[in-house]
Amino acid sequence: MKKFFKWLGISVGGLLGLIVIVFFILALKGNAGLSRSYDIPDEKIAIPTDTESIARGEHWVKAECIGCHGDDLSGGPFVEFPFGYVDARNLTPGKGGAGTEFKDQDWVRAIRHGVNPEGHSLLVMASTAFWYFSDEDLGEIIAYLKSLPAVDKETREPQFNLLGKALVGAGVLDKGVLIAKYIDHESRPVFPSASVSMDYGNYLVNVSGCVDCHGPTLSGGKSSDPTAKPAPNLTPGGELSIWKDADFIKAIRTGVTPTGHPLDPAQMPWEHYKNFSDDELKAIFLYLQFLPKLETIVP
Repeated sequence: MKKFFKWLGISVGGLLGLIVIVFFILALKGNAGLSRSYDIPDEKIAIPTDTESIARGEHWVKAECIGCHGDDLSGGPFVEFPFGYVDARNLTPGKGGAGTEFKDQDWVRAIRHGVNPEGHSLLVMASTAFWYFSDEDLGEIIAYLKSLPAVDKETREPQFNLLGKALVGAGVLDKGVLIAKYIDHESRPVFPSASVSMDYGNYLVNVSGCVDCHGPTLSGGKSSDPTAKPAPNLTPGGELSIWKDADFIKAIRTGVTPTGHPLDPAQMPWEHYKNFSDDELKAIFLYLQFLPKLETIVP
């Protein structure tokens, strides 16, 4: 019996030792991913200065950016975990803001490629969606960001402890954190013209990152946020099949579906998507209505 407990102790000790070794290997792997450098060549993006273009950039920013960076785009605490945190960056030219240091190409790399001026991946940044922005739309967005009034606010540099780095190394947080790793930095998509069309609806769905929550086929999914709830089916196999475009627009504008169900802004960011124009929302709805009818996927 003594031998049994002796060997049991040795086995348990060996197993615990192995777990510790694997943990530190994963932490080192995660740290290497967080420290990885990306060499993104300069891109020829025209940054306009006319009032109309800047206003169009403001329209995009209000529809796509204020949900994370705040109404005044000064950022602040965004993702808080027991194993780390990520703040949304202050985008203004105020103290602590990206506008005090970013050059045009820094904005391009950050928005389109998810890479900071030091060449490292931005964390929890929607560049996997913003990669789809056309050169013209991206230029207008940058033009507006450069015109922002200064807001003084210091934000914290992202921080992960050993557990957080191990989770990144194990791939648990990898896709939701290391944005630049999942972007095709060399090719560009085809850009449709702005209109109430399926192609433009597809463009708007892409730049808004709908697949991040609703799944790659939009038939149901869940974001990488551990607190997120399953997202509904947006294809004709789901509830939207009985909606009209007016119902869709009203739901996005008010945060309430035609059946009276409130949309949780923490799960569905309708509070900034409501800034899309009626024609843009009609284009999105048109695209969704012509998707294949798929059964709802529950993650």
